[in-house]
Amino acid sequence: MQRAKGISVIYLSLLLALILMVMPMPAMVKLFRPDWALLVLLYWVLALPFRANIGTAFVVGFLVDVLVGTVLGVNALAFSVVAFVMAANHQKIRNFSILQQSLLVGLLLALYHLLIFWLSHFLTGVYFLPDYLWPVLTGTLVWPWLFWLLRRVRRQFKVR
Repeated sequence: MQRAKGISVIYLSLLLALILMVMPMPAMVKLFRPDWALLVLLYWVLALPFRANIGTAFVVGFLVDVLVGTVLGVNALAFSVVAFVMAANHQKIRNFSILQQSLLVGLLLALYHLLIFWLSHFLTGVYFLPDYLWPVLTGTLVWPWLFWLLRRVRRQFKVR
């Protein structure tokens, strides 16, 4: 019963992050929207890599593809690559300070956006705009608060 409760907390937080990704916003604010699903996924991969893994990342990325309306598989591949990097180094990253983690998450978000751009350019011919990287900055700034919030949720519900 405890295991089912823990996995449901993870899935519920990912569902909330997916809702935040598609919530309507004004055009100027939409430019700065953090990649909520990826940030929440990165937290769970960092905290519990045996529960949230590359398979989870692929499914969440595929759901982002469906919800946002991009070419199927683009976000799934990018989520999987970023989750692999996090999972492969989770023991080192756990020992970093929150500032160091924020900078590393910023690099992973930049990797995600550059993978998305590269795949989109290859498949549909889009061109790079500097505004494309604003979510990297906002995601880096949001990480400490999201980390703190999800850690409290994990401890409150005893997710293991």
